[in-house]
Order: sequence, then C-alpha cells, then structure tokens
Amino acid sequence: MYYQFSSFMQKLTGPLLANAYCTQGLKPAAVSEASPIIFITPIKPVSESSQYMGINRVLDLQRLFQRPDGVPIKRGVPDKLLYRTTITLTVSVAVYCFIALYMAAQPKHKK
Repeated sequence: MYYQFSSFMQKLTGPLLANAYCTQGLKPAAVSEASPIIFITPIKPVSESSQYMGINRVLDLQRLFQRPDGVPIKRGVPDKLLYRTTITLTVSVAVYCFIALYMAAQPKHKK
C-alpha cells in the first residue's frame, strides 16, 4: 500500500479504492466521472426583518474604547472589576509558574 500527499488536508493519505486495486500505475480502461459535491447547500438570503435583534452598538463602543484619552477603563464598575480580575489572575499565574520552575530546578534530596 502506498500513500499520497493530499493538498487539501496537507498530509499523507491512503490511496483511493480504484488506486488501491490497480497497483503499479495500471489504470482502469473506463474513466469514471467525479461524484457530485454533496456538502454545498443553497444559500438563502436572510431577510432583514427576520434576524434583526436590535440596534447595532459596535461602532459606538469602538469609538468609546479607542478614544486616545489614556484611560484603560471606560464604563464604570463592571469594567473595573473585569480589568482588575484579569490583572490579578495574570500576575498570580505568572508567580505560580515561577514557583513551579524553581521547585523543578531543585535537585531531589537522597535519604
């Protein structure tokens, strides 16, 4: 059994069934047509009234957060809480990693 390179999956794959039974470059006399693609589904346009959930505020929030005023926290207590929790977790995990590396670097004591 030989393997061939699949350019779609970027790895080696097994041969097709026709190639597995016709070894050493022998090909069947009849050329078979490619099977139809079965994964394509028709694209239906989404009507604006059926999927509209409210006002899109993304542009307003982008303007708010990208304003160059030097303040990292813009919208009050919930944002301050999320920001401080993220910083605390980042620092504590970094300290834990350094402690784990220090303990792993120590030689084991023989008794």
